[in-house]
Amino acid sequence: MPFYYNSLYLFFTLCFIAPHHLSAAEYTVGVNYGTVADNLPPPPQVAAFIQSQTVIDKVKIFDANPNIIRAFANTGVSLTITVTNAELSAVAKPTSAELWVANNVLPFYPATRITRIAVGNEILATRDQNLIAHLLPAMKSLHSAAKLAGLAHIQVSTPHSLGILSISDPPSSGRFRAGYDQVIIAPILEFHRQTNTPFMVCPYPYFGFNQETLSYALFQPNNGVFDVATGLNYTNMFDAQMDAVYSAMKRVGYGDVDIVVAETGWPSAGDPNQLGVSWDNAVSYNSNLVKHLSSGVGTPLMPNRTFETYIFSLFNEDLKQGTPEKNFGLFRPDLQPVYDVGILRHPKEAAAPSPTASWEAKWCVPKGGAPESALQANIDFVCGAGVDCTPIKLGGRCFEPDNVRSHASYAMNAYYQANGRHDFNCYFINTGVVTAYDPSYEECVYNA
Repeated sequence: MPFYYNSLYLFFTLCFIAPHHLSAAEYTVGVNYGTVADNLPPPPQVAAFIQSQTVIDKVKIFDANPNIIRAFANTGVSLTITVTNAELSAVAKPTSAELWVANNVLPFYPATRITRIAVGNEILATRDQNLIAHLLPAMKSLHSAAKLAGLAHIQVSTPHSLGILSISDPPSSGRFRAGYDQVIIAPILEFHRQTNTPFMVCPYPYFGFNQETLSYALFQPNNGVFDVATGLNYTNMFDAQMDAVYSAMKRVGYGDVDIVVAETGWPSAGDPNQLGVSWDNAVSYNSNLVKHLSSGVGTPLMPNRTFETYIFSLFNEDLKQGTPEKNFGLFRPDLQPVYDVGILRHPKEAAAPSPTASWEAKWCVPKGGAPESALQANIDFVCGAGVDCTPIKLGGRCFEPDNVRSHASYAMNAYYQANGRHDFNCYFINTGVVTAYDPSYEECVYNA
């Protein structure tokens, strides 16, 4: 999401039900895996869930968290990792860039399919002149470092908010901000042309609509917006935003560079009486977006063109500021869907039944937001009640990750399974919840 929108992004493969699933081969789209929360499942559990229970095959994270990168090893999921804004100036130096690749890519590749390095997040929107000055040098240094390490195929790019545009309406008039267009953005586009990498943008109709254009923003029936200069009619705001970016790129001579949608989405909850923010509208935007992308029609100025697209976001994130920002997620922290736009594997369509794909089994896990003190008390109770807690002790198959939430998840489920699998066996003073999604990961297998 744009820097001033206080957001994140992630990358996921999505099939849409309307009214039936599209196959994963028909279209893939990414999802952003943000972590501004204190109640998310451990990365190995998230990676196992994505691999076994969803059709997601591409994920984007906002840093280079080694626990997350390691968790996606041998899953087949493509991962985009990020150089944070705080690291950016340093990696503009070739030696620092080489060290960054050595520390954040080489230990995990090729077991983890790292396919792209995002350099910073919406740097131009920060208006930090030091960061802006170091952005392209950092991109070049990281590209050279990856090439030196034998990883020239790993792409280097950087996401931009639509604040880089000074004009976007009508779409054919799109142009980059004066002062940035030739001095900053054109050289970045030249880098992309030379390295065959995409220009990444974050179009958000959610941040551009008003009461009159809500249906236009949600891909719902509307009269459209006519571009007099081209004679083209726009039936949705997403296409208009994308074509404005394309027009700006073409204006500086780089209409041939590929475009990736680094972020887009719609919140499912907002402040009281907030215009356009609802569960229904979140479903409408994301599902209609996927249908539009999967159709392959492209945009009015880019017909028959497809765009690699990252939807924001995987989880609701409780530490973000403001109700809407907390509610962009497709899933809650307990891995239950906020709404279903078709990314869950349908059990009847699964290629081969497996324990992790079972929809009859049930597990007990901690509720999102359950305090660590309560979860530690649950561990003490379960292990003191005669349940075998060896797997979460040092050296046990479920010891890693070594944190209270992960250990409590295993212990609470062990107690639940051993005592009849009744809902009340998972109560734990209102800190447990029964789920149909297998929390097992790697060698840590949860009983069911």
